[in-house]
Amino acid sequence: MKERKDWENSEIIGLNKEPAHNTLIPFQDTDSALQGTNEGSNFYKSLNGNWKFNWVRRPEDRPKNFYDLDFDTSKWSEIPIPSNWQMQGYGVPIYTNVEYPYSIQKDNIPSIDHDYNPVGSYKKEFSIPNNWESNQIFIHFGGVKSAFYLWINGRKVGYSQGSMTPAEFNITDFLKKDKNILAVEVYRWSDGSYLEDQDMWRLSGIYRDVYLYSTPHVHIRDFFIFCDLDDQCKNAELIIKAKIINYSKDLIEGFNLESFMIDNDYKIIAEPNIGIQNLNIAPSGEIEVSMKKLVINPLKWSAENPYLYDILLVLKSASNEIIEVEHCKFGFRKVEIKNSQIYINNRSILFKGVNRHEHDPDHGRAVPYSRMLQDIKILKQNNINAVRTSHYPNDPKWYELCDEFGIYVIDECNLETHGLREKIPSSRPEWTKACVDRMMSMVERDKNHPCIYMWSLGNEAGYGDNFKIMKKAALKIDYTRPFHYEGDPKLEVSDVFSMMYTSIKRLAKSGQLKKLRRTSPNGFLNPEDYKDKPIILCEYAHAMGNSLGNFQEYMDVFEQYENCIGGFIWDFVDQGLRKLSANGKEFWAYGGDYGDEPNSKNFCCNGIVLPDRTPNPSLHEVKKVYQNIKVYPIDLLKGRVNVLNKYNFKSLEFVEISWQMTANGKTIQDGLLPKISLKPKKSQEIRIPFKTPILNPRTEYHLTLMFKLSDKTRWAEKGYRIAWDQFKIPFEIPPTSVIKSEENSEINSRETEEEIVIKGSGFKVIFGKKTGVIESYSIYDTELFSSPLVPNFWRAPIDTDNLLRFVVPELNSFIFKWKEANHNRILKEISINKLKSNRIRVKTISTVPYGKSYFETEYTVFGTGEIIIKNLFTPERDMIRFGMQMAIPGRYNTLTWYGRGPHETHFDRKTGAAVGLYSGLVEDLVHNYVRPQENGNRTDVRWAALTDGSDKGLFISEIGGDYLNISAWPYSMEDLERAEHIDELPKRDFITVNIDYKQSGVGGSLIGRRDILKKYSLTRNKEYCYAFLLKPYFKELGDLTSIYQNSNQNI
Repeated sequence: MKERKDWENSEIIGLNKEPAHNTLIPFQDTDSALQGTNEGSNFYKSLNGNWKFNWVRRPEDRPKNFYDLDFDTSKWSEIPIPSNWQMQGYGVPIYTNVEYPYSIQKDNIPSIDHDYNPVGSYKKEFSIPNNWESNQIFIHFGGVKSAFYLWINGRKVGYSQGSMTPAEFNITDFLKKDKNILAVEVYRWSDGSYLEDQDMWRLSGIYRDVYLYSTPHVHIRDFFIFCDLDDQCKNAELIIKAKIINYSKDLIEGFNLESFMIDNDYKIIAEPNIGIQNLNIAPSGEIEVSMKKLVINPLKWSAENPYLYDILLVLKSASNEIIEVEHCKFGFRKVEIKNSQIYINNRSILFKGVNRHEHDPDHGRAVPYSRMLQDIKILKQNNINAVRTSHYPNDPKWYELCDEFGIYVIDECNLETHGLREKIPSSRPEWTKACVDRMMSMVERDKNHPCIYMWSLGNEAGYGDNFKIMKKAALKIDYTRPFHYEGDPKLEVSDVFSMMYTSIKRLAKSGQLKKLRRTSPNGFLNPEDYKDKPIILCEYAHAMGNSLGNFQEYMDVFEQYENCIGGFIWDFVDQGLRKLSANGKEFWAYGGDYGDEPNSKNFCCNGIVLPDRTPNPSLHEVKKVYQNIKVYPIDLLKGRVNVLNKYNFKSLEFVEISWQMTANGKTIQDGLLPKISLKPKKSQEIRIPFKTPILNPRTEYHLTLMFKLSDKTRWAEKGYRIAWDQFKIPFEIPPTSVIKSEENSEINSRETEEEIVIKGSGFKVIFGKKTGVIESYSIYDTELFSSPLVPNFWRAPIDTDNLLRFVVPELNSFIFKWKEANHNRILKEISINKLKSNRIRVKTISTVPYGKSYFETEYTVFGTGEIIIKNLFTPERDMIRFGMQMAIPGRYNTLTWYGRGPHETHFDRKTGAAVGLYSGLVEDLVHNYVRPQENGNRTDVRWAALTDGSDKGLFISEIGGDYLNISAWPYSMEDLERAEHIDELPKRDFITVNIDYKQSGVGGSLIGRRDILKKYSLTRNKEYCYAFLLKPYFKELGDLTSIYQNSNQNI
């Protein structure tokens, strides 16, 4: 039998690697340690930068002796470290979700295709600082994907796989005094790749930091700092466990270990200083020590108040000289499961979370620190308090930011076998070593981070004995945190009941402790199986493209049932890669754009932000639904409201409260309220001191309260708005006066075989007798339409619509038959009736072939040039859209509206948008999703206007109280549907305008449209009727709000 390569042997996970330990760097003194940067240590040297690099497609072609000192690399290229080599032009990125890349041979586990397993060969010259000569010297690789060999000065040092946690090697005996040559051989695929089938770009290379560090012969090799808070979470027992190693061949006697705790003012806290004296350690030996000390009422760490102390561990010789200093940021906090909830510091936490892949559009998985900093600020600014590191341990710098800024973290093991989860790792012993190593490497590295409140055993990797062994091994390291695993069918290893893409109905049933269907031996979970387990959604609210509908309803269930402790949106960032098209235009690339096969197209783009972190419209919904301050009306006419503080640890002294009253979107009163010291989880009545205004007909009055930061924070400036609520004040509005038709100009009509022409003073309307629609609308010989105003039942498919063909093929026809109906409507009848001298009505009846439903439209043309259009339809099939569409000249490129905004909203995603008066250029009001799709919709629109630079254009308003949905694009719907990427969208010389009753909700809580709630659907066999007014606009007619207040309502 042919001997397997190391990178095809599941039981070889490393050769000559150092055991996993916490992230540490020795420092020469306490002052240097307190600087908090590796660069402050005399014992640290970064190897990041440009390295020599060679790439080949298959192992057979690699330069086999490249590690030799005399090997010529002068013709090699250079590559930056850290980086993914695909992002530097070597090989191609591959995006696939479930299906493994072809090189991974699922029928011959754990073999790798030798004809396509690219190898990157790296070389780097370096020198060692003079003051390291008597020290031990280690090399640290923060992350290398997928497997690699290491040589120093031509001598083989070792091998490693397990790509998301560090690999370290002791290279002391391989070094020379002056110049040293480092050689690394990286394989794109290995048997470890079978355990790394995450839904992400498959990239490779040395993608995290590489550095050297040196240690004295007696060295603190590992330490774990944790605490045990008392029942009141007031006082704490501080516990420090350290592993000290002697690298020398001598007995070391009488050395001491001391610890110091320092607060944010750099004051040493006297009480917790603890130490151990007169320690001895045998030659080449190792000892473990433990220190405990009672700390009286330290400040506590939480995501809301992330207070961190500096803890220094000082190793001293028998003569009291500092040997080395280790540093750790530490937060006092306690995690418990009780009452079927997770408590942190005795407070039940609702996790308002998001899944986050490590992704940068320009650097792939080599995420720069500046991008991490941007991400953490986005999380905090949008009321997100928790992150799941889907689906692998992240760069250590990310956890440092989560500690400092305050984010609760589920740290997830680098284990996913989605495409093979029925086979591996299961209970197969040949995979046990690798699974346990991945779990222990994560826990050992990250155990000192207070932000981590739960460990996860992996994701979508099936189930079996290996998971029990992983948990048992992790518990030996850390018993202070609970464990998570969604794939545990009988809840044997998972301390929480975790679900993904669970419907709102099922979530509520679990909150009620009902019997649930589940993939388990008997197909059900009974209440007694999970009654003591907190219920968490490790993935929910699938935010692919234009989605995240009915998000508020999930929060309603979380807040109704205490055992439902929150969830993690899928996911944070669209995993698009920045790419240039052939014509030099920038776009976001996804699966298949590099010729990668197999691929999962744009299924990697599920984010609430775009790849460059521009917000998707869904982010505004997240911010509002996740906000921690809520206002409830008591008596709005008297300005009485109740403010609820949803924070667990923060009183509301840190916010200022402002208010404003608007009349049809225009501010007429505003003010600033006195600060309130509202305690966590408490409510307080406050009064808004507005005065009742003079009430006008057809005017809405809204009261909006805004909560803003009163001081600058690490993540936002002073005045940043963190929460708001808005209410319509129920004033008794005087009735609208009826416009007398006698005052309008007389109009006339004429008919030909092809058209009906209606003319009045300065305007003309032409109806096509074969189409039954308005084909021309002109004012003073200026055409307002570029294409007819037609009924529209179709939308450019959003990702949720498109997923039907993959997820629920039998429902595919439901979507796409409405496209056929859009084009195949048949006019059955058209009639004209002069109602008065100044009013003519044209009525049409058409059949819609999808279900053979009848569609009726009445056009009432007035002598003023106004047109009221009324549509009536009872569909025999569920609809996607009920509306009308037209094109207008491109000069009318400014959209002003009174409705929800300023961002895009939808039927089931509008909680995060306030009613107001908004305006912008059409090209700025569209939203460029990674894959072009229906976008730019604004809901609850009372009126809208499209105008040019001289304030001329078209005015649109609701009639009868049914608010409109309005959108406008600088291209056609066909352009939008045809484009696969944003660079393919043209800019036309016309504006497409959609005037809709509604669209069906965008959904997103499940993958595909199965989850759209009935209340957000346009259902069959229901009569739908809506009307709107079209009116030519000139600035001489007055301001737009006044036109709306006085507009024609004569249906």
